[in-house]
Amino acid sequence: MLPCVAQPAAVEGAVDPAWILERLARPAPVSTPFVELRGSAMLKAPLRIHGEYARPDEQTLVRRVRAPYAETTTIRQGEATIARDGRRPRSFALSRAPELAGLQASFGALLAGDADALARDYRISARGSRQDWILVLAPREAALAASVRDITLRGRGAELRCIETRPVEGELQRTLLAGAARSAVAAGDAANDEVLCREPGAAAR
Repeated sequence: MLPCVAQPAAVEGAVDPAWILERLARPAPVSTPFVELRGSAMLKAPLRIHGEYARPDEQTLVRRVRAPYAETTTIRQGEATIARDGRRPRSFALSRAPELAGLQASFGALLAGDADALARDYRISARGSRQDWILVLAPREAALAASVRDITLRGRGAELRCIETRPVEGELQRTLLAGAARSAVAAGDAANDEVLCREPGAAAR
């Protein structure tokens, strides 16, 4: 059983955090496509960024952006390195970027199946069913909690389809993954990202 994890009431069809985390664990090497929506008051529509997350080994998390620009962020051993075409890579400690530290702690721990690490960094709760579940991560550390209220993961079975990050200030940030990301890329500007994230079976239709 996971330490410090809130368990839902025992009702038929209910899902618990331990069941979800066991299904999401993927041994390295592993990768998954993503489509990220970044909202801003300066933009008429959210900026759509797509690429892939990769975990080449147990200690490394890589975020590769393919469009609308090319950028690779590598997170390893408490340090992040960002590389763009035509520019020198720049490296800095994760302590200077709590959002990247949160990414490693959440997404990295999920792929690693490290439930203990996830429970140390977040208060975890779950609701829904095994066919349509929601996992909510609330930061414990003050540095991350100062910028992120919570992170909501949405999925079906063993598929993590969407991550919604709710910042302390600013708009909700949504990242589509796996089948939801592939459907969003295929549909282009016609994609309804909120539906792909939240509606069970939307990507299959």
